[in-house]
Amino acid sequence: MRTIVTTILILLLGNGVVSAERVKDLVNVAGVRTNQLVGYGLVVGLNGTGDQTSQAPFTVQSIKNMLSTFGVRVPDNVNPQLKNVAAVTVHAALPPFAKPGQSIDVTVSSIGNAASLRGGSLLMAPLMGADGQVYAMAQGSLLVGGLGVAGSDGSRVSVNIPSAGRIPNGATVEREAPSAMTSDGSIWLNLKTPDFTTAHRLAKHINSIYGPQMAEAIDATSVRVLGPKERNQYVSFISMLENMEVTPGEAPARVVVNSRSGTVVIGGNVRVMPAAVSHGSLTVSITERAEVSQPGAFSEGQTVVVGESSIDVKQDESRMFLLETGVTLEDIVKAINNVGAAPGDLVAILEALDQAGALRAELVVI
Repeated sequence: MRTIVTTILILLLGNGVVSAERVKDLVNVAGVRTNQLVGYGLVVGLNGTGDQTSQAPFTVQSIKNMLSTFGVRVPDNVNPQLKNVAAVTVHAALPPFAKPGQSIDVTVSSIGNAASLRGGSLLMAPLMGADGQVYAMAQGSLLVGGLGVAGSDGSRVSVNIPSAGRIPNGATVEREAPSAMTSDGSIWLNLKTPDFTTAHRLAKHINSIYGPQMAEAIDATSVRVLGPKERNQYVSFISMLENMEVTPGEAPARVVVNSRSGTVVIGGNVRVMPAAVSHGSLTVSITERAEVSQPGAFSEGQTVVVGESSIDVKQDESRMFLLETGVTLEDIVKAINNVGAAPGDLVAILEALDQAGALRAELVVI
């Protein structure tokens, strides 16, 4: 039995004209970045789905330390067996220029053997940056999208991940993250997609508006722009830079093939050198049938099952098409359709062209 896999083909074809885009969509301003925060805390109020404290001693230690801050001392030789507490990690992203008093979302994940965090509340947990400083404090009730149910016989049903959850606006910013945006008096614009042509055009366009030597393309990623002398003018100047429109350079010729889903994405600048492609298919069908061999009467023989194999080979007519110099992918697709090839055969043809050195594009298989 032959299986036909359908391939989704996406052609990015055009007349080669790239429209202008806002600088805001092309670059990131150096120093304007998010900062990752992480912390450790306790989630309480669980319905018997917390850590098994015999296997998570750090949870017991954390509970003892927390109670000691409230004047409650647990004897050293006592290990409370709690089922409604879970040790968790808390992480969040601190937006650029976040000010003290603002709120940010946090994600809470179990680090012990808690079955579920549903219905729990996070106790106050400090969130630290890479420098070890506390930048936010997190606390609040968790929203858990997962669900886990276990039976007494060991059966278990789990939907999504019940051991992780989120707290919208669950952390309050306590410290502003330092910014190096204006450390040297210049504004650095870093392209999201490195390209020498785009960097050159961006610097040239800025110089044409604000004067020569105002901007300089350092490499394929960075463009250095001289900042204003007055610091209070930085915001308005960067705003004007972000709303400028620049025509980016064309994307490199690339063919991306997803081998799992059969999706093929082909860029419009892909070209093919002269090549002849022959396409044909060979189908081999093997059928197994079981027959019963019955011995004759009074022969003292035994009834046995005998297998019989039937092999059928079918070869479709092989057809060939010729690709001229510099043809586009649009012409290739038309040629493949003319010979009756299935969409899934396009992947094999592109790989063969790449191996033969006739595909003038980068072939990426994911």
